[in-house]
Amino acid sequence: MAKARSQYRCSECSHISAKWVGRCPECGTWGTVDEVVALAAVGGSPHRSVVPSSPAVPISSIDPDRTRHFPTGITELDRVLGGGVVPGSVTLLAGDPGVGKSTLLLEVAQRWAQAGRRALYVSGEESAGQIRMRAERTGCAHDEVFLAAEADVHTVLGHLDAVQPGLVIVDSVQTMTAGDSDGVVGGVTQVRAVTTALTAAAKSSGVAMILVGHVTKDGAIAGPRSLEHLVDVVLHFEGDRNTALRMVRGIKNRFGAADEVGCFLLHDNGIEGVADPSGLFLDQRPSPVSGTAVTVSLDGKRPLIGEIQALLAPPTNVASPRRAVSGVDHARTAMITAVLEKRAALKVSANDIYLSTVGGMRLTDPSSDLAVAMAMASACFDRALPATMVVIGEVGLAGDLRRVTGMDRRLAEAARLGFTTALVPVGCGTVPKGLRALECATIGDALRAMLAVAELPTEPAVRRNRRDSYDSGPGTMDNEHL
Repeated sequence: MAKARSQYRCSECSHISAKWVGRCPECGTWGTVDEVVALAAVGGSPHRSVVPSSPAVPISSIDPDRTRHFPTGITELDRVLGGGVVPGSVTLLAGDPGVGKSTLLLEVAQRWAQAGRRALYVSGEESAGQIRMRAERTGCAHDEVFLAAEADVHTVLGHLDAVQPGLVIVDSVQTMTAGDSDGVVGGVTQVRAVTTALTAAAKSSGVAMILVGHVTKDGAIAGPRSLEHLVDVVLHFEGDRNTALRMVRGIKNRFGAADEVGCFLLHDNGIEGVADPSGLFLDQRPSPVSGTAVTVSLDGKRPLIGEIQALLAPPTNVASPRRAVSGVDHARTAMITAVLEKRAALKVSANDIYLSTVGGMRLTDPSSDLAVAMAMASACFDRALPATMVVIGEVGLAGDLRRVTGMDRRLAEAARLGFTTALVPVGCGTVPKGLRALECATIGDALRAMLAVAELPTEPAVRRNRRDSYDSGPGTMDNEHL
């Protein structure tokens, strides 16, 4: 005989407490502690087996075509999904408010209907009239796209049985309610119950389902952590409000690679995929400018061209020079500054340093270390790197240059875009035709190579305003140090 007793368990870390608390004492998350019923065995009972509903079969006897990809019609999204959506799969698309999630998914429903298949768009946030207005504005009105403004998950399942679609879009999972579950709308219990019900319906009916998820202020998916474990694919929709560029990043994918990235441009009349996003990040320069360096980063498996700009100014506060960094990791920038100061005798730490990327691109790849160093050195010496030169490599604390992964793809992308010179670490491998590699072992070698090919700025005013501290002298980098 068993006796029921109450426990309180956190949905994030599974910590169990004897009483309810608003914040989990283990992981510090708010609102994740729920009551569960635990059975305390008094007498002990033997385990009993249950007859399975279907027998186990050899894995070789299962038809692989049952789980093949169906393209959505949007190439960039299919790239991230691994070829398209799979029948019976559940995809979670999360992103900030206003980033364009509903616009993208309405375009997916439109392309799905144009292929002769039926799509169901369920919205718990907007009315059918509002969705119709967006469809008219973006040109996504199709007779095979069905709309339903419902917030009850059981009613949504009824629509699924009545319409019999091949694709279901639920916007969003945090606004749906399950009447047979406790908790408030958007709470941990409700979100888990709604996701479980929708996932079970997708698996049983073979319908491809895409769920829209909200994010917290930290950028994480709102709701319990188990939400990401229940679904098959997790995608993050990212973008800056100041730019039209949007990126769909794969976080989890049971049917393909989980490190793919898709690029989009959001317009007033819809959203479109960008097959070649390198031109968006690389600003057009009519002539070489000092303080800039071009690099090739890998976002997932995709090489992207990025431009780094550096500006060194006289310190406004001698005790504490200013460091303003945008698009590059602040800690790595401080490390590179220290390496230039210590290993190359380049006095840059006393100046105000302003560092930024072009086009709102974020460079988190260590391969951009050498480009940051060359941009700062170019600004320091007032020498411009050639417009056809790329800089790729990781900088170590000892001043050594280290190889990075995917160097063949990076150099191939640079050669495709017309770059002729690459400043890289030693041992970069095969260099594409038309590209000359300048291999360097240390940061000092890289600075020598940079000064050998660098150009003087074309504006005489820039040379007149050059600070005397940048000239050769005590404590600065001159030919003796090089």
